[in-house]
Amino acid sequence: MTHEAAGVPTTRNDEDRQDNDRPDAPRPAAEAQDAPGAQDAPGTPDASGDADAAAGEAGGPEGAQPRPEARLARAVQVAEQALIEFEIAVETFRVEVENFSRLHHQKLGPMYTRLDELDALIAEARAARTGDPEDERKAREARAVVMPMPEVEELFHDWMDTDGLSPEAAAMLTEQAVRPPKRVRPSEEARKLYRELARKAHPDLAQDEPERQRRDEFIARVNAAYGRGDVDVLKELVAEWAAGPVQPLAPLSESEELYARLEWLSRRKELLTVLAKELEDGAIGSMLRMAPDDPDQLLEDIAEQLLGEVSRREAELAEMVQ
Repeated sequence: MTHEAAGVPTTRNDEDRQDNDRPDAPRPAAEAQDAPGAQDAPGTPDASGDADAAAGEAGGPEGAQPRPEARLARAVQVAEQALIEFEIAVETFRVEVENFSRLHHQKLGPMYTRLDELDALIAEARAARTGDPEDERKAREARAVVMPMPEVEELFHDWMDTDGLSPEAAAMLTEQAVRPPKRVRPSEEARKLYRELARKAHPDLAQDEPERQRRDEFIARVNAAYGRGDVDVLKELVAEWAAGPVQPLAPLSESEELYARLEWLSRRKELLTVLAKELEDGAIGSMLRMAPDDPDQLLEDIAEQLLGEVSRREAELAEMVQ
């Protein structure tokens, strides 16, 4: 009867033993390995598989240390995965802050506006009663908070004036003809720089097609700067042409590429850390940290407090204007 329990080898029957006792019977593997020439024979499939796996993990023959590039590549892989997870966390929090900010503005914005208006009315009533210059100054400041922002034209760079969209902006949005920009007459210095660049960088001086393409692109930039009469840009273009074409960088070694990748990942992590800090320290982020599990209830609580403030200031204003 054979033993087939786990971890116990199956015993051979008597016929197998008799066969092995014959002179012409094949010897067991252990004995065959001792025979001449057996060292060159391949091992068993399991043994070779384990050896290959171990060699692969070691990065070379048995006992050899893995290549430095292999360790660097592994470090890069780990850093990349960690950065991905960090970016996901930061972006998730950014979206939460943005959504909460929108809800905060929709629900509480009108209450804040009402409070600002009540502050202005109270300050104006106090100034009218006392006639104190300091109270009048405070009243003007309180009213300025409520009034629309002045100088809209400057903010929108001629796209909007106090009457709405400027004629140029309206024409562009309605696909009507737009007045051409004012003509610029280049200065004598600009003309001198332009002629210098045109003589040196003219595409007809190119010896091959890549050089012609480079000159075409450069002259296009020269023409644009000259059309604007931009002397500073023309001077920069003169220096750029004198420096010659940008030489391609020498190819990096595998180690240099991996180190450069690690440095980039580190800088990216630092930038994301700054962004996360700004989000957390902002007004909305601070509010979210107060109630991370139920931000909607936090809005309800704040709304209730603001309503109480509105009621108190309305009562204060009513007493002052009686």
